[in-house]
Amino acid sequence: MPAPVVKPVDDIDIEPAADASIARTGETARQYNWQEELLKTGIRGKGGQRIEFSRVETLPGCYYLHADAETKADNPERVVIAFGPDHAPLEQRQVELAIEEAGKLVPKPKIVVFAAFQFDPEAAKDIDETNWPGVTLLKAQMNADLLTDDLKKKRSSNESFWLIGQPDVVGKRDKDGKWQIEVQGFDYFNTKTGTIDSGGSDRIAMWMLDTDYDGRSLFPRQVFFPMANESEGWAKLAKNLKAEIDEDLIEAYRGTISLPFEVGEHKRAAVKIIDDRGIESLKIINLQS
Repeated sequence: MPAPVVKPVDDIDIEPAADASIARTGETARQYNWQEELLKTGIRGKGGQRIEFSRVETLPGCYYLHADAETKADNPERVVIAFGPDHAPLEQRQVELAIEEAGKLVPKPKIVVFAAFQFDPEAAKDIDETNWPGVTLLKAQMNADLLTDDLKKKRSSNESFWLIGQPDVVGKRDKDGKWQIEVQGFDYFNTKTGTIDSGGSDRIAMWMLDTDYDGRSLFPRQVFFPMANESEGWAKLAKNLKAEIDEDLIEAYRGTISLPFEVGEHKRAAVKIIDDRGIESLKIINLQS
């Protein structure tokens, strides 16, 4: 538990409202700490890979981009970072304006990193789907410990920033005209080659499917535990509730292919995936009737 600390009245800062975002209020004092942590730990990727930095500095003249960095490599590359809000998801508007600012920088950055505690679904979609030749856009999950100063000081791990993979998800119709969603895995940024590598579905701990996504909030109508064995996931829940279970359904909810469903009013489906590291990612699929 965090240790109690008493501050002098003059040193007490008034925290912003819970819905205040950096996109609306500009940089915060915590960003300086985040920059120091980013320089110290880098951004961790898949399989022990890491993006390391030789410098991380405040980026002057920009409002939606907050830091300018350089990779620690034989051929250093310029990286710019946009931090999300303290207590709200990174918004689609900030992504749009940060990309616009990055396009005006000279020299042009090779990588744009959006680092946040939470990502608005539409913001995550825009980052994943933006095609900018010569520039790679990445999402980085920030450890919640960065919001708690005394926990951060005592923490000895170097997992403050994690690269978020992009879900590899496809939708298809079955013979009855209903839709099914298949999760094929994650696409990860390879820090050594600078390219996107395809990953399998074997490290997906859980995925949720909203068959009629309204663009605002995700309502899971189907939930799957691919890594669960016979005594975990839905089977464990059913046992604890002493309920009758359908063995076929339990097996289906352990897979990576959804149950068939009809197209809903909004004609969109959303898939949220959580990998074995606890990192979340979301994919939105348009369903055409």
